[in-house]
Amino acid sequence: MSINIKAGSEALLAAQFVDQDRLWDRMMSMADIGSLPNGGVNRPALSSSDIEARQRLLSWAGDFGFETKLDNIANLFIRLPGSENNAPPVTTGSHLDTQPRGGKFDGAYGVVGGFECLEAIYRSGIKIRRPIEVVAWTNEEGGRYQPGVMGSSIYVEELRLEDQLNKKDADGIRLEDALKKTLDSTPLLSRRDFNSPMSAYLEAHIEQGPILEGLNKTIGVVSGIQGLCWFEVEIFGEEAHAGTTPLNKRKDALQVAISIIAKLQSSILSYGDSTRFTVGRFICEPGSPSTIPGRVSFTIDFRHPEKSVIEEISNVITTVCSNHANDCKVTVDPLIFNMPVDFDPRVINCVESAASALNHEYNLMPSGAGHDAGYIAKCYPAGMIFVPCAGGVSHNEAESASASDLAAGIETLTVCLVELANS
Repeated sequence: MSINIKAGSEALLAAQFVDQDRLWDRMMSMADIGSLPNGGVNRPALSSSDIEARQRLLSWAGDFGFETKLDNIANLFIRLPGSENNAPPVTTGSHLDTQPRGGKFDGAYGVVGGFECLEAIYRSGIKIRRPIEVVAWTNEEGGRYQPGVMGSSIYVEELRLEDQLNKKDADGIRLEDALKKTLDSTPLLSRRDFNSPMSAYLEAHIEQGPILEGLNKTIGVVSGIQGLCWFEVEIFGEEAHAGTTPLNKRKDALQVAISIIAKLQSSILSYGDSTRFTVGRFICEPGSPSTIPGRVSFTIDFRHPEKSVIEEISNVITTVCSNHANDCKVTVDPLIFNMPVDFDPRVINCVESAASALNHEYNLMPSGAGHDAGYIAKCYPAGMIFVPCAGGVSHNEAESASASDLAAGIETLTVCLVELANS
């Protein structure tokens, strides 16, 4: 069923109560927690700074008497009740944890902005049928504990909590212990079950890319999340003396790695501009200037919005590595294999209709990065709203977004949440 948001609707009335200055002040208040000298933020999942950020969010919720709950992975839920309060909620949110040298807006915008939606709807005085919730998902970034998007993937039971508890961070702290400290910091909050039903889920986020800024558009209507695959390639050659071993007698793991990467670069990029190919980690051993490298390992991250292309490129990687091994041994191990996610057509339509009704110019586009919404979409109708970020820069202390764009995204989100709650 198509959604057509009309002038004078309650959803548009609620959006008028979004306060740009209040939203910005709260964003900067959250950015103070874990702030870095160069303007960025370091707020690891389940850390003391993450706990402080959660407490600040809970204090805002307490000002309005909003209901609050946790689940056993410490996903935090804040609820604005509806007249049918036992109905599955319409949910929005994102995450509060950051990269080690992250920015002020990645993740936090979806949580703080989601709370601004609750306040705007509350202040508007309109009635909603289904409840509306804001969630702060645990450990989206994966900077402290791997894998990322842990809270949302455990929530939909893609992962089992029990299998993650023994994971350790760089200091040897077990996830189970850090999780207990976080849960114990809010002893009065009641618990909710994993996979508690949602009527719909909609996540606001900075784009983390340059498309919207380049098009001079305010709202990104996200159609889905492109597929993501990671591989680790290891090449085993033979260490030998750099001065005495003839070129034709060498088993040089580094030269084989260079040949493989060059061939992969040309082969994979032939699939078009939608393809993303990155070698993000490269280790060469033994690392001596006078020794021929005997072992090289590197990672491959590639992404594409089409399932068929993801599968084809996976085969290309295996074939290229095998065909260019020369006299070395090459192994290829898959680490992550996530197929593309298509968001719910009705949620997409709702965002388009809301942006149009608010006179915000928008662009229909896929997400190049993974998000919690990608996991929630496996169980419930889901979508995302993007707003521009300066230069497309993210996962960087220089990450920036304008107050007006942030507010436009939350106006759009508010309209959608009310419309979905009452439809």
